[in-house]
Amino acid sequence: MIVAYITCKNAAEAKRIGKFMINKKLVACANYFPINPVYKWGGKLVEDKEVVLLLKSVDKNFNKIKKEVKKLHSYEVPCILKIDVEANREYVDWVKKSTR
Repeated sequence: MIVAYITCKNAAEAKRIGKFMINKKLVACANYFPINPVYKWGGKLVEDKEVVLLLKSVDKNFNKIKKEVKKLHSYEVPCILKIDVEANREYVDWVKKSTR
C-alpha cells in the first residue's frame, strides 16, 4: 500500500484532485489539511500557505496518479511523493477493493 503526498495551492484544488482520483478508482481515500511550508523558489525564500493532499492507494497505481496530478495541478512543478506504508489487513483489503 502507498500514500501519495501532494502539495496543493489551496483546499479547493486538493479537494478537486482528490475527488477526481476517487471517481477514477485510482485511490480509495483522500485527506487534505493546511500546512505552512518554507522553501526557495526563483532564488527567494518563500513562506507560504498550502494544503497537503494524502491519497491512499496501491503501488501499481502510482504512475497513473502522477500522470493525472500533473494534468490537474496548477503548479509548474508539483510535489508528488510516494510513501510506502504498512496498515492493518482490513484497511489494506478495503483499499484494494476500492481501487482498480
